[in-house]
Amino acid sequence: MNTSLRTLFLVACATLSMFLGNAMGAEYPNSPIKVTVPYPAGGLVDIVMRVVCEAMSAELHQPFIIESRPGAGGTIATSSVARADADGYTLLAITDSHATNPLAFKNLPYDSLKDFAPIGLIGNAPVILSVHKSVPVKSVKEFVELARKEVEAPLTYGSVGYGSASHLAVELFKARVGGIDLLHVPYKGGAPAINDLVAGHIKSMFVSPIVSMQHIQSGTLVPLAIAAKTRFPLLPDVMTMEEAGFPMEAGYWTGLVAPAKTPAYIVGILAEALQRVLERDDIRKRLAEIGLVISYKKPAEFTHFIADQTEFWKSFAAQSNVKFN
Repeated sequence: MNTSLRTLFLVACATLSMFLGNAMGAEYPNSPIKVTVPYPAGGLVDIVMRVVCEAMSAELHQPFIIESRPGAGGTIATSSVARADADGYTLLAITDSHATNPLAFKNLPYDSLKDFAPIGLIGNAPVILSVHKSVPVKSVKEFVELARKEVEAPLTYGSVGYGSASHLAVELFKARVGGIDLLHVPYKGGAPAINDLVAGHIKSMFVSPIVSMQHIQSGTLVPLAIAAKTRFPLLPDVMTMEEAGFPMEAGYWTGLVAPAKTPAYIVGILAEALQRVLERDDIRKRLAEIGLVISYKKPAEFTHFIADQTEFWKSFAAQSNVKFN
């Protein structure tokens, strides 16, 4: 085959491939899409996904069904989606734990990077260091001073599980402050953790605004500072950690992924729909009200983001004494 014919042949193949991709894309989706959330209903991730998926359903004209499947730090749900058919009808909501579970669990039945096709990062939610009203402190400085005194019976703090943002925020805080010890009490999700915090069974926690606001307003929880660059608009009197004298940023991030072999055109359809949703003023307002800062990343950018997060926490674990399990 001469050069001209070979060139024409390649162009024809590329055109046919594009045509078939577009044709297949036009058929997707044609049935309901299941989104698995690896945490209990009522927590931050569940609430965010319900807002986003309701809007994506309208965009793609198919129902998005939320399936809450908590347990084992999110690994049960993650493993099930990794093995699911790569047809675009089973998706997974992932959080910061996706990047830390390889440190928290030995012999994971999936690879956090290789077994998933990232669709898009939705955003992140900074957390507020809060204490139960029975704890005799009103500031981060007083909290640190009390923690340094409670050597024999360290103050307890709750988390959504090993390797979660609520856990690692405390580890970053301890590394920043130095010389304090706190007793970690891990839970299977945000809802049971906040319930025990409100009941006083645990004394402190880095919590998201959405699950803590009503308890802060009622006086059951005392907010000490938010781990963000700026104050949270709905709790303007809560200072930042930097204003409190302990500069740090921490929070949850969440996004959508599909099984690894999901066709690129399907990932593209989902990513474009997600981007359109996150550009809507009404969605931006609803997510802001629950404390989520939108920071959309496209599939390729999200892939790099997950890899960077995984490497950061791997390095952090190597340099510190943090326990991931």
